[in-house]
Amino acid sequence: MISSSPGRPIKWVGFAFALGATMIWSGNFIVARGLNELVNPATLALMRWITACLFMLPVAGRTAWEQRKIIQKHIRYLLPTAFLGVTVFNTLIYVAAHSSTALNLSLIATSTPIFIILFARMFLREPITASRVAGLLLAVSGVVLLITRGDFSVLLGLSFAAGDIWMILAAVIFGGYSILIRKKPPEISLGVFLMSTFLLGLLMLVPWALWEIFCMGFPALSMDIVGSVLYIGIGASLAAFFLWTRAIEIIGPSAAGLIYYTLPLFSGFGAFLILGEPVGWVHALSGIMIFGGIITATRRQQ
Repeated sequence: MISSSPGRPIKWVGFAFALGATMIWSGNFIVARGLNELVNPATLALMRWITACLFMLPVAGRTAWEQRKIIQKHIRYLLPTAFLGVTVFNTLIYVAAHSSTALNLSLIATSTPIFIILFARMFLREPITASRVAGLLLAVSGVVLLITRGDFSVLLGLSFAAGDIWMILAAVIFGGYSILIRKKPPEISLGVFLMSTFLLGLLMLVPWALWEIFCMGFPALSMDIVGSVLYIGIGASLAAFFLWTRAIEIIGPSAAGLIYYTLPLFSGFGAFLILGEPVGWVHALSGIMIFGGIITATRRQQ
């Protein structure tokens, strides 16, 4: 591990971890939109977290069993963390994708770092500096420019649906989850933390998913569905949650949250590679604004 002092990772490693997690999560939004007509939300989440647990089991299952007393000791911390981050957060995104537009979801997602910064101030006493506010505004402006493709008049024609409320709630929940990660007891290793929260979150998700399957049926599996589930189960769950947790441990939730603004950039790049959607001056300018905002907001912390 590269470090600035023995045992302590340097700041840029934390930013790289947050960037990696956001890059992977950008694909999760594409999957949510692509499967919203094929797989019901809780059912998709169930398949996702079963996949994550199965792949996590050989990595941390034995260690988690050996540390079961430590897990039991901190169960009051692990249960709400698992409920927010695993059971509810991503499932609400899948719910929102059923009744909201991609534009609305993307715009509402920009509130996520704001909630993280506010919660960090309320519960961790992290300062809200002038440079952080300026950087936040610049990054938000860049995201709005990217999403509207430079035509801000589309904002006047927005209409709101039930999915928008679910997306706002998801943003608030992710903010709370990110703060809880900062409070992770040091005696719980990262692998055991992920294994225990994944499993606990999955168990709490089961009743919701079973009700959904009983009422609406189980989807007919196809290669597209299986491939998507493997991506969100291994990439958007195992890899991204590992990277995000390490990022918060190193640079804190507020700085990591600002990196989240790069998500639409990666989504747009993915759409360019996969769907052939064009990339123009709006993407370049918005990218400069987003990264400029992140640098402005975090420069005093480096």
